[in-house]
Amino acid sequence: MAKFKTKRDKGLKPISTASLPDVVFMLLFFFMVSVSFRQTERVVMVKVPEATEIAKLERKDLASYINIGTPLQVYQAQYGTDARIQLNDSFSTVEDIRDFVAAARESMSEADRPFMTVNLKVDESVRMGIVTDVKQELRRCSALKIMYSTRKKVENTSF
Repeated sequence: MAKFKTKRDKGLKPISTASLPDVVFMLLFFFMVSVSFRQTERVVMVKVPEATEIAKLERKDLASYINIGTPLQVYQAQYGTDARIQLNDSFSTVEDIRDFVAAARESMSEADRPFMTVNLKVDESVRMGIVTDVKQELRRCSALKIMYSTRKKVENTSF
């Protein structure tokens, strides 16, 4: 009679890592496609005030941003320390807002134009006069959906 040899249990077989580079590259491509980078470079200092209630912006691609604040140190020799309006990457005046909103609307599809939102990022030390002027100009060009960027209020919790 023949004897059957029993295989000794050598433990678990190692996991194949042959497909690991494929998975890593798929994740890399996913994050490269899904991440959106900052469109404009900020040329004004903006320290937004704290908020008690926050509403999330549904579609960021329908938002146009207006920054209002004092110029950065690099630009203060040329533009002074008074509050300035930043549209895209340059300083602008209140009169330029109409062209800015018109250009933003033209870049959107016809169906998305009613959902356009203007997001104001205003420094907490800026006087309300310039903000009121910007809001009046936005009303004149029928940009009535306005949001304010704020910092989320952090509760002081001590244990």
